[in-house]
Amino acid sequence: MPILKIITRPNPILRKKSVEINLAEIKSRGFKKLVSDMAKTMLKTDGVGLAAPQIGKSIRLAVINSKDGVFCLINPKFIKKSWARELGQEGCLSIPGVFGQVKRHKKISLTYYNQAGKKIKLAADGMMARVIQHEIDHLDGILFIDKAVEVEKKEIYG
Repeated sequence: MPILKIITRPNPILRKKSVEINLAEIKSRGFKKLVSDMAKTMLKTDGVGLAAPQIGKSIRLAVINSKDGVFCLINPKFIKKSWARELGQEGCLSIPGVFGQVKRHKKISLTYYNQAGKKIKLAADGMMARVIQHEIDHLDGILFIDKAVEVEKKEIYG
C-alpha cells in the first residue's frame, strides 16, 4: 500500500503547471517528510519517478529512483536537450494500465536544487534522461499520453 495516495487521470491537478518552491521551505520538517513519503510511495509502487502533482501537490518537486538511490529535483530547469531523440515505452502511476511509445531527447542537462538547497547541474542520457523528462512534463501539466505515438492498454492483475 503506498504511503501517499496517487492521483489518477482525469484529475485536473495533473494538467496544471506547478509553481516554484520557495527555497526557504525546503529546510522545514514538513517538506522533508513530504520528500521522504514521496520516495517511499514511489518505491512501494515500483515507480522510477514521482512528481508532486501525482500526489495532489502543484509544486515543482519530483523524486527519481536512480542506480545510486533516490534523489529529489526541486525547481528543475532544462539547460540543454540533444537534437537526437529516441522512442521508448513509458507508463505512469497516474494512468494505470496504459503504456505508450514516446519520443524523448537522448541527452539532457538541467539544473535543480537538492534537499540541502544546493544548486546542482546534472547531465543525463538513456533511461535516466527519459525519466527526468517524464517527471518534468508532470510539473508542466503534460502527460506521456499527450506525446505517445502508440498507446496500448494492458490489464493489471493485482
